[in-house]
Amino acid sequence: MAPVSTNLSTSLSTATFGNAERQTRYDLAACYRLAARYGMTDTIYTHITAKIPGTEDILINRFGDQFHEVTASSLIRFNIYEEPSARDVNPAGAVIHTAIHAARHDIGCVMHTHTIAGVAVACQAQGLLPISQHALQFYNRIGYHDYEGIALIDDEKPRLVRDLGTHGALVLRNHGLLTAYATVAETFSAMFNLERACQIQLAAMAGGAALYPVREPIRELTATQSDGFGGQETGLPEWIAHIRDLERTDPSFAD
Repeated sequence: MAPVSTNLSTSLSTATFGNAERQTRYDLAACYRLAARYGMTDTIYTHITAKIPGTEDILINRFGDQFHEVTASSLIRFNIYEEPSARDVNPAGAVIHTAIHAARHDIGCVMHTHTIAGVAVACQAQGLLPISQHALQFYNRIGYHDYEGIALIDDEKPRLVRDLGTHGALVLRNHGLLTAYATVAETFSAMFNLERACQIQLAAMAGGAALYPVREPIRELTATQSDGFGGQETGLPEWIAHIRDLERTDPSFAD
């Protein structure tokens, strides 16, 4: 994805990072701050990674940092085929993210959350219901992975990859949500919409009234319409708006 802003901070732009890594750090740090802004956090747990173009290395938050503390320069870089220090990187994050990045070379960013709404839907047998415009974006485009305990065992990796399949979204049953797409922009935008879909589902079910179904042909039509809406790169228009606001209100992410 082309840079959405050239307003890289002085500390980041003068650091010993190549251009691709600088932009990836900038975008990923912004993603962490936006996740914090919209309540998609679990203190120091959960994680977002981005692959540095042209390498087998990914960036992740330093274990112990809350999302609102993450900066572009504080992100940890490590190779997806090597085991990072457990003191530096959440071991569960390393397992989940290296599995997906190693298997899906079309994916540039992976985002995992433990939100109340996301975990609640992950606990429901029927999973995400196709009852809202937000949910229909993921119709026939989301996988489900059974809970196997805290993701600390490499043996789980093949099943994570299998259950994600060719999709860009995954419900980790009894655990949380995951999105994985080519860019940070698309990955965050998808998670934003998936989180909203879960919130809407819980609110609709809590109302006690019968849920009004969307007709089958309209479900697939809506999912297709959501891809590249308005002729623009998926997730990019809203990402640009987010970045514009973040640069104004919380610019320290770029440090």
